[in-house]
This record gives sequence, structure tokens and C-alpha cells, in this order.
Amino acid sequence: MKGIVKMKNCVSINLKKDEIIIKLNDNAEQIDILESLRKKLPELKKLYKDEKTPITVTGKVLKNKEIDEIQELIKSKIDVEIEFDMPKGLGLHNIKKTFEKEIAVSETKFHRGSLRCGQKIESEGSLVIIGDVNSGAEVIASDNIVILGALRGLAHAGAKGNRQAIIAAGLIDTVQIRIANIVKEINRDEEIMHKQSCVSIVDNSIVIE
Repeated sequence: MKGIVKMKNCVSINLKKDEIIIKLNDNAEQIDILESLRKKLPELKKLYKDEKTPITVTGKVLKNKEIDEIQELIKSKIDVEIEFDMPKGLGLHNIKKTFEKEIAVSETKFHRGSLRCGQKIESEGSLVIIGDVNSGAEVIASDNIVILGALRGLAHAGAKGNRQAIIAAGLIDTVQIRIANIVKEINRDEEIMHKQSCVSIVDNSIVIE
């Protein structure tokens, strides 16, 4: 499939051989994005016969509720795999920011691979997860937690009261995060998915940067 189909100024569809890219204008309102998609999806569906070309949505940082709305709309017309282009790696820039916080040195435990629902890892020092922490999984460390992927489960850093501890992740998409005795509830309907973020305590509150 080749060509480019433009939907007003807020949505464009790039038809490639092995995937379809739906690019959202960074300044577009959600209501306009949904309206443009609603008008163009029937036309896009005609390109699908026996093909299952995956769709990638990119171009704008979306709230979780907005992602759900877009995914539901697309799937109502086309039964296809949909991916929202969010970086999974922590990135050198954010790793540098983490070390600039002058974090105290501690013993570090490394875990290679993602954690599935029901899995739990604890560390008396710092903990590095080379993968994702999926929903229902739990990571607890007396000091710092670094996740080179997505945090969708529970992370509790400074579990023995270390308020200097931090949590760093390539993507924060969870409902709750903890450092020492401070808990931050994250409203999935209102908060954006925090990409390449570092979490710390500032003035007795958890701050995501």
C-alpha cells in the first residue's frame, strides 16, 4: 500500500508496505482527532481485505483515556493490531539526569527481563530492571529503582525510609508510585504517560520530572 491520506490538519495517515502510520498533530484537540478518524476510517478499512497490516499511532503525547478512546474507535472499524509509539528505553539524557541528583552509592541488584503479573523482586540496595514491570508485578528496594522499560506495576523505592531514593523509568504508566512513606496516586484519565521520567521526593511530595 502506498500513498498519503490527509485528514484535515490534525491527523495524517501514511500507508506503507508493512505498517500504517497514523500521525497526530501535537496541537490537535482530542475531539478533532476523533472526528477526523471517524470520517476517514471507513476509507482506510477498504484497503484491508485479508491483510492485517498493523497500525502505529504517533506524533502526540496522549493521556491514557485518550489512548483508550482512539484505540476503541479504530478497533470498532478495523480489527487490527494497534501500537502507540512510546519510547521504551530510559535514554542517555535521563540516565545523566539521574546521576546528577548525587544519589548515594549502594549495592545494586540487576534483573534481566520483564516482570509478569504476580512476580515480585526485592533488594536491600538499589534495583535495576532491564525490561518492563508489567501490571500486577512489584519491585521493592531499600534504595533506588531504575527500570529500562515501562513501569506499569508497583514500584516502592526507599522502602526502609530512605527519602533520598529515586525511581527512574523509560515510561511511567501506573496508578501508584511510592518512595519511603510517601505515596503518589496517578489518575490515568488525567495524567499523561510520563516518558523517560525520574521520580523523587521534593518538599514531602513525590514529583515526576
